[in-house]
Amino acid sequence: MQKYAQIPEQLRHRGLVTAANFFEPTPIAEEVALLTHTKAYWDHLIQGTLHPKIIRRIGFPLSPQLVLRERIIAQGTVDAALYALQHGVAFNVAGGTHHAFADSGDAYCLLNDCAIAANYLLHKGLAKNMLIIDLDVHQGQGTAHIFENNTAVYTFSMHSQGSYPLKKERSNLDVPLPPQCSGTQYLELLSEALSTLATNSFDFVFYVAGVDVLATDKLGQLQLSMAHCGQRDRLVFDFCTQQGLPIAVTMGGGYSPEISDIVTAHCNTYEVALGVMK
Repeated sequence: MQKYAQIPEQLRHRGLVTAANFFEPTPIAEEVALLTHTKAYWDHLIQGTLHPKIIRRIGFPLSPQLVLRERIIAQGTVDAALYALQHGVAFNVAGGTHHAFADSGDAYCLLNDCAIAANYLLHKGLAKNMLIIDLDVHQGQGTAHIFENNTAVYTFSMHSQGSYPLKKERSNLDVPLPPQCSGTQYLELLSEALSTLATNSFDFVFYVAGVDVLATDKLGQLQLSMAHCGQRDRLVFDFCTQQGLPIAVTMGGGYSPEISDIVTAHCNTYEVALGVMK
């Protein structure tokens, strides 16, 4: 997608980052991916032998280039998590592939990057009680399903009730939003949810910061302005600051007709983080 190239350019143009702030991930290793995904699914991905039904669910023609891209994205979120442990906050300029299940891809997602990174931190003993805040307009049903029986990872999804997927999974905390939900109502519901979450004891946060919540989005069905989207991000980063939690951020979705709206909203997330996570 165009936004993945334009986000770094816009961040540099705004003076928010320099070249020294970027890292370039390598493809995720099999042993790391298999902490989350099944061996059979991984082998079919690598060998290019996925069942046509699963390829249709993914929505992209399967190719070695696509698989490589997803492996790099997944490692990017692992690396972002490690940087966040050192610096408090780090971003993957892609990621948020939350529709992927352990044994299949779905809705443009082949590997579930946040799930892989969370399981990696658990495996390495770097975190014990993690929170995934998913504010993409679509429920991350793959993430919810992967961690449904794992008490070490708490999943929170706030999503449009009428948007994809039609069949929702059960997160630890789901906040379904009505069609045309206003920005004011959205922020009130998010504040309430974060207040509830503050009663738990977490040691790390993953944040899927989809900008498909914007009123301009073709798929979102919500009515958030650019300012509302920035206030949403501020609530999340304020929560992490108040709780003393490191946070790794992934971009999630964004489908506004104007690419500039998508890129601007994503870059605003970085700017809010820089203002809050000092």
